[in-house]
Amino acid sequence: MSLTTFGLVGKNISYSFSRGYFKEKFEKMGLEDHQYVNFDLEEILLLKEIIEKKEKGLKGLNVTIPYKQEVQPFLTEIDEDAREIGAVNTIKLNNDGSAIGYNTDVYGFQNSIQPLLKEHHTHALILGTGGASKAVAYAFKKLGISYKFVSRIGTQEKFSYEQLTEEILKEYTVLVNCSPLGTFPDIELKPNVPYQYLSEKHLLFDLIYNPSETTFLRLGREQGAVVKNGLQMLELQAEKSWEIWNNK
Repeated sequence: MSLTTFGLVGKNISYSFSRGYFKEKFEKMGLEDHQYVNFDLEEILLLKEIIEKKEKGLKGLNVTIPYKQEVQPFLTEIDEDAREIGAVNTIKLNNDGSAIGYNTDVYGFQNSIQPLLKEHHTHALILGTGGASKAVAYAFKKLGISYKFVSRIGTQEKFSYEQLTEEILKEYTVLVNCSPLGTFPDIELKPNVPYQYLSEKHLLFDLIYNPSETTFLRLGREQGAVVKNGLQMLELQAEKSWEIWNNK
């Protein structure tokens, strides 16, 4: 039986959500000739081989940390949204040898956070500046929400964590953690936010899904904030990847 293969490209990805999700999906759909594998790469250059070989009927890939930006030179074409975001998390491999890059993070995030947004959620802080944060910023642009990035070092364009004051948190009532801080097993870690200034007007979203409630979310919830983790976002972006791979 020839296998149709999909996979995840990243580094240290044994914990990956995607493999389990698609394994279960293929079982439910009765797709015994489909498999989803992890390509745990120490360096992105190895991806070129994977794409060129299209081994074991490889039809599509998801891309995760730290390669969402580095993957772009290996692609034949990049979808408009992904190009504007500057990060790719889904690759479609065609029979003609072309490799097209897409970003489904933006779809997953936007559709996951949108039902929770209230009228007063007009300004957002994006914690972290990696590939996923760019998709979050793009979604906020589409939703008409002003945003600022937060990182360890502040500039004119972004705040540092030390600069976050009560006044800033009164204005910026949506906080999205795009950093890995708090991911299992280091669950006690958290972004360095002055949590005492959060209130029931705040919405905290964490891209992390393991643990289901990070310290970031717990401290927000204890201050009355609405909180949500990244599980639904991942499920939505996985389904969007599936649509892309199958031309739906």
